[in-house]
Amino acid sequence: MKVLFVASEAYPFIKTGGLGDVVYALPKALRKLGIDARVIIPRYNSIPLSFKNCMENIASFNVEVGWRKQYCGLEYLTYDDVPYYFIDNEYYFKRPQIYGYYDDGERFSYFSRAVLDSIKYMGDFVPDIIHCNDWQTGILPALLKENYSYDTLYSKIKSVFTIHNLQYQGIFPNEILGDIIDLDREYFNDDALKFYDSVSFMKGGIVYSDAVTTVSKTYAKEIRTPFYGERLDGLLSSKADKLYGIVNGIDYELYNPKVDKKILYNYDALNIGEKVKNKLELQEQLGFTVCDEIPMIGIVTRLVKQKGLDLIVDKLQELLSLPIQIVLLGNGDGYYEDIFRYYASIYPSRISANILFDEKRAQQIYAASDMFLMPSLFEPCGIGQLIALKYGSIPIVRETGGLKDTIIPYNKYTGKGNGFSFSNYSGEELLDTIIKALELYSDKAAWNKLVQNAMSSNNSWETSAKNYMDLYSNLIK
Repeated sequence: MKVLFVASEAYPFIKTGGLGDVVYALPKALRKLGIDARVIIPRYNSIPLSFKNCMENIASFNVEVGWRKQYCGLEYLTYDDVPYYFIDNEYYFKRPQIYGYYDDGERFSYFSRAVLDSIKYMGDFVPDIIHCNDWQTGILPALLKENYSYDTLYSKIKSVFTIHNLQYQGIFPNEILGDIIDLDREYFNDDALKFYDSVSFMKGGIVYSDAVTTVSKTYAKEIRTPFYGERLDGLLSSKADKLYGIVNGIDYELYNPKVDKKILYNYDALNIGEKVKNKLELQEQLGFTVCDEIPMIGIVTRLVKQKGLDLIVDKLQELLSLPIQIVLLGNGDGYYEDIFRYYASIYPSRISANILFDEKRAQQIYAASDMFLMPSLFEPCGIGQLIALKYGSIPIVRETGGLKDTIIPYNKYTGKGNGFSFSNYSGEELLDTIIKALELYSDKAAWNKLVQNAMSSNNSWETSAKNYMDLYSNLIK
């Protein structure tokens, strides 16, 4: 079986969030199952030269973009035994950032056409499945069926479209796109946005793909409701027969405290005493009181409302009255950045606000913290809680999306579970749940057992990859 993953980013070449991790790890896991999985992304200007210098140009051709023709270079390299292709076009991709431009609709329409045209130049690799990811590739399943299926090279190819976050839909006014996409607009004009005569790439992917997946079973149910459905709940409910929830995993070759070179002291579930050394070191670096008895709560996140930060802000004064230390890492909304900076200036020995993205520091926080706070308003899957489990930082989460699917609430009577959770989007429930966690923390024997439970949780990509393999097999029967 041959599968081509199409995405706007992939670790280690370019990454802004969890999508990049998935597009790196899932194809690698599928190849271990015997599937010829490959990846194709844009060749952005910001991809490190160390990778660009290793790329081989295997084809050059023109891609039709409306009435124009644009150059396309197809480049190739292998990384971690996974073949990667790169779409090269300086007009669209030689820019400082990878998203956020007025012509993003045109850029990713071009990318989708270029991907489909590239298949002619991939030798004996003609995919059985094209696996598209998020709105940037949502137009591809539509193009495949409407503009390419007449060609025998493409006629048997099936498409899968994965929704990583429904909130970002790729909605563009028709006048911006012009004639770039030659499709039946009836399927793209969103009823809720007809005033703008808009085109929704996300909607196109949902309508035209042969299967739609999202990144947890709970999120697959949630997005069929008005609260979580982002005005597409009706459409998703009508497509329920082809909608699947498959929870993400994490790559234990990247996220493993036993071998992680980004942390100072390595450890595993059988040697959690070494974890404390990471905490003591981080306390000293941050100017906190150095004491292994003081529980440390880690927060590694984008600073946006989705992540439940308003709950934290609402109870931050009360939290800082508790015998705890809080270390936050992330950037985003200036409102949240300013609030956390303010509290860190007032309570410098209790809370550290690191307003940036730093992967090394993130790993050190996972390794050092006793608890990991993730009270999201919604969370399609989440990667933070999965990393936290592996590093023995006990997740405290709200029961939504992938957080509900992966965190088993601690049961004090049986000793089972791997974290703490609460159901309602409430600052009071958040505070109560943290207090319960702190009470257990004072019982070292019980707490260490919980840490071992967390670190023994299996959230590797192996199970998820098998579920995707079954889905692919059913599509090409």
